[in-house]
Amino acid sequence: MAKEQLQVLNALDAAKTQWYHFTAIVIAGMGFFTDAYDLFCISLVTKLLGRLYYTVPGSATPGTLPSNVAAAVNGVAFCGTLAGQIFFGWLGDKMGRKRVYGMTLMLMVLCSIASGLSFGKEANGVMATLCFFRFWLGFGIGGDYPLSATIMSEYANKKTRGAFIAAVFAMQGFGILAGGMVAIIISSAFKARYDAPAYEVNPGLSTIPQADYVWRMILMFGALPAALTYYWRMKMPETARYTALVAKNAKQAAADMSKVLQVDLEAEPEKIQPRTQPNEFGLFSKQFVRRHGLHLLGTTSTWFLLDIAFYSQNLFQKDIFTAIGWIPKAKTMNAIEELYRIGRAQTLIALCSTVPGYWFTVALIDKIGRFAIQLMGFFFMTVFMFALAIPYHHWTLPDNRIGFVIIYSLTFFFANFGPNATTFVVPAEIFPARLRSTCHGISAAAGKAGAMVGAFGFLYAAGAIGVRKTLIILGVINFLGMVFTFLVPESKGRSLEEISGENDEENSAELRTVPV
Repeated sequence: MAKEQLQVLNALDAAKTQWYHFTAIVIAGMGFFTDAYDLFCISLVTKLLGRLYYTVPGSATPGTLPSNVAAAVNGVAFCGTLAGQIFFGWLGDKMGRKRVYGMTLMLMVLCSIASGLSFGKEANGVMATLCFFRFWLGFGIGGDYPLSATIMSEYANKKTRGAFIAAVFAMQGFGILAGGMVAIIISSAFKARYDAPAYEVNPGLSTIPQADYVWRMILMFGALPAALTYYWRMKMPETARYTALVAKNAKQAAADMSKVLQVDLEAEPEKIQPRTQPNEFGLFSKQFVRRHGLHLLGTTSTWFLLDIAFYSQNLFQKDIFTAIGWIPKAKTMNAIEELYRIGRAQTLIALCSTVPGYWFTVALIDKIGRFAIQLMGFFFMTVFMFALAIPYHHWTLPDNRIGFVIIYSLTFFFANFGPNATTFVVPAEIFPARLRSTCHGISAAAGKAGAMVGAFGFLYAAGAIGVRKTLIILGVINFLGMVFTFLVPESKGRSLEEISGENDEENSAELRTVPV
């Protein structure tokens, strides 16, 4: 692109909100619905897995997953997600957003089904195959992050771009909510089988044979929404910014967006610079470090710090609810009843705080800006974490448990009306088109590294140093996220080329070619 902006990109920036915007939100958003469902549904069934496969015959207490197995089952998908974010982010810049988009979705569908079909003669075999399939499930999920964010940012107009990208990510809240609801529905369907007198003698040790189907059905349900959107993903045209700025095909970009916007657009091939343009610096160049190095440090560090707190809260909220007595001890109820109560608790938290938080961001991100929302979110997460941690023993008293749940819910609200949404939005806006998917993938991968710290580290920390000290550590992490937010630029209301400096790149390249 030269000094003058392409007509097709100007048309996208100035386009009024149209039906294709909402179609793109739903198509990309259903991927995130599936992502969240698949990543978080495992936390619902881990206690059931422990009862099914690790209850010792003759023992007086229900079985639980060994700490190393629990860490692997909870965290292996994050390992796959991290790898997928980097790989598919890079591939999205090399091959195009659309061509890679379908690969990630099919991988998610196949591995969701395979996770539910995990096989083995003994517990270790089942857990090993479950972890194998969940790694590749995470690999597919990882690709959805940079591709969905980049596609939505490149389709959107500059006035409401933040809301559109945030709306895609907000589908994650519905995925978490759906996980709890599916667990409630399936466990309710099997609860009636416990009416038999044989299961009333010792409720804590009661696990009907059919309970093995329950966790498999919950995991396999994640394939359904992904499969339903595959056709529509394949019908989406490549984004004009990739076609024009990376593939250097102005004619195709104009043709594709003419159909989308329903207006006639000129091809303007004379405004496209050749592929061998010398000023197109790479990711590992000094020029990238000078222009975007601090930006990439800001997006990676804030996402990393956020996900340590966010994922540890989500994955282990069942343990916190048990610690404060909101969910009864395992030995007082049967396996399906425990799953039902965990699902109900997650659904309540998602409905009252997680989902509303996302949509507050959608409503306000283009009004008050990304920077203000992220800074505010980290601030309140810090405050509420310390409010839970410092008087922790006060909250464990029976009369104060509702207060604990309310404050705990507010940390989710301000995570989502805050950095959990903005860390997804900003990397899709501030980097050049040829590196946008790659840089978003790197930022997201840093987040998943934080999620792995949360998934593995919190599990051991809560057992070794206690929940109170762990909550204090998470409060400090949120404060550091607030500090690193100052490295992230505001991108509200500007075109992607203006934010990333691509116009400046072209102008400086033209000046260098003028004879002296």
